[in-house]
Amino acid sequence: MIDKRLFKRLDYPFLILVILITALGIVIISSATHANPFTGGDYHFVKMQLIWFLLGLGVMIVVISIDYRTFGRLSNIIYGVNIILLLLVLLIAKPTMGAARWISVGPFRFQPSEFAKIAVILTLARYLEKKEGKINNVKELLLLLIYVGIPTAMIMKQPDLGTSLVLIAIFFGMIFIGGVNFKLILGLISSGIFLAPIMWSFLKTYQKKRILVFLNPNMDPLGAGYHVIQSKIAVGSGGFLGKGLYQGTQNQLNFLPEQHTDFIFSVLGEELGFVGGAFLLILYMLLILRGLHLATKSRDMYGMLIIIGVIVMFTFHIFINIGMTIGIMPVTGLPLPFMSYGGSSFLSNMIAVGLVLNVGMRRYKILF
Repeated sequence: MIDKRLFKRLDYPFLILVILITALGIVIISSATHANPFTGGDYHFVKMQLIWFLLGLGVMIVVISIDYRTFGRLSNIIYGVNIILLLLVLLIAKPTMGAARWISVGPFRFQPSEFAKIAVILTLARYLEKKEGKINNVKELLLLLIYVGIPTAMIMKQPDLGTSLVLIAIFFGMIFIGGVNFKLILGLISSGIFLAPIMWSFLKTYQKKRILVFLNPNMDPLGAGYHVIQSKIAVGSGGFLGKGLYQGTQNQLNFLPEQHTDFIFSVLGEELGFVGGAFLLILYMLLILRGLHLATKSRDMYGMLIIIGVIVMFTFHIFINIGMTIGIMPVTGLPLPFMSYGGSSFLSNMIAVGLVLNVGMRRYKILF
């Protein structure tokens, strides 16, 4: 059981920010789906998101009740379970919309790649803690690349390029803070740029098209470019104050695709305008800054690296998702943290929140 004295050190500002963003997300999901003919106007997605939120709080409480250093001791098991789940996806998952990413358990489905992000953060943090100050040569860096590269390649095989890029972002953020020789990091980035033309040949046709459409959405306005064009119209038409909740024409008339998931920021931009978008960005900024503050207060390298991994994950999701809705980033299908509808992504994010709070609560020893 968790020591009640630890709750005195629970970082309530961080948790309150998460709850505020989630509440705003539920309101926007309500607006995005209430007129959707596929839901019959029964607020199904709102009810389900509330359920995911309550389950997420329960999972978060479980996570904070376990000393985060325990996860470090179990890092090999966590890594192995992660690989097994990703392997099961490749073997038994049934394709949905061209991708096999979900495993069905009775009436429920979950997406292992969402939880793989948490597993990579926990296990990579432990690896870097053990190797602190020792990754100064190419051989050690290659071992590190293989360690993270295996789950990344398995996720890319699904195919899920967006989540693969999240793992790569987490990797670079954590090795930078983890003390890997900066020249090695620059060399790795340079190698990636050099190999980009080769990697292009491994992308699926639709992935290549998304990148080309990002450069010129009008090349396929009724196909691959449709999402971005309609999203930019929605955000731009919102103006300063927006059209009002439930009043967005792009949203309510179903011109805007994936309103409650990938393009939920477009709904917010159309209906709450610049003011609503700025408010959300301020909440995210405060969340990120608070997380970084907790990282600096961590009692050890492992705790600090866990928080850094979580903050990099949130930041990358926010930047890519909002960027694609306004046309400055390619469409990748990454959800907006605590805003987009989705059980697996929401639970994964709440586990991440639990880890941040866990480290923050245990930054000092309890004195008897």
